[in-house]
Amino acid sequence: MRDLLVQIFTWWNSQTIGTRFATWRFGKRVGEDEFGNVYYQGGMSSYGLPKRWVIYKGYAEASAIPPGWHGWMHHRTDVPPSKENYVAKEWQKAHRPNLTGSPQAYRPPGSLAVPGERPRVTGDYDAWTPGN
Repeated sequence: MRDLLVQIFTWWNSQTIGTRFATWRFGKRVGEDEFGNVYYQGGMSSYGLPKRWVIYKGYAEASAIPPGWHGWMHHRTDVPPSKENYVAKEWQKAHRPNLTGSPQAYRPPGSLAVPGERPRVTGDYDAWTPGN
């Protein structure tokens, strides 16, 4: 019952009730990644490519899609990582959650959350004052 209420009233938790119905009706499961996200394909888009979507495990965060699945989602490859032995390149970074709003968020010197003064840069704005 809880899952149904969450799907009706939120969009950021896994899937909405509309996505659940569309996935049941038109989706063909393609695979699952190491985070538990499940990938689907079904129907054709208006520009002639198959529609592809992901049902996130937990919060819907696009940066949680691994590199191999990201390429498949954006039609860079037709073979999903579940059907091949995909190995990420050395330059591809592992997923890090979005830390915005948390104590671990990046706060540059001079921001409101960190004492100190921001270093001056060449593109800084000099406010006009009367008489100058």
